[in-house]
Amino acid sequence: MARRICFALDLMDDAELIREYEARHRPGAVWPGVIANIRKTGFLAMEIWRVGDRMVMVAEVQDDWPRPLEASERMIDERWESAMDHYQKRLPFALPGEKWVPMTRLFSLNE
Repeated sequence: MARRICFALDLMDDAELIREYEARHRPGAVWPGVIANIRKTGFLAMEIWRVGDRMVMVAEVQDDWPRPLEASERMIDERWESAMDHYQKRLPFALPGEKWVPMTRLFSLNE
């Protein structure tokens, strides 16, 4: 069974940095190891949406998400996240060490 989760994160408010960030996320641009790790941890689908400097990640995940990664796989993700830090800024209410902040669903048309 799958469930939907959503997260938010801001980009630096700089048009050139935002263009670069978007280029790094075009189809085929994200490192293959990162894509493999996303799937391995239990993501079935993921989309990142942007308005201004705010991003929202909408994902469908397996019930056992997040699944652990091996040390070598975590190193790939850490290198990617380090490279993305240049473009991103933490939300003011993010917990220490938290990048993408989980969002709370307020409304569902189906309920």
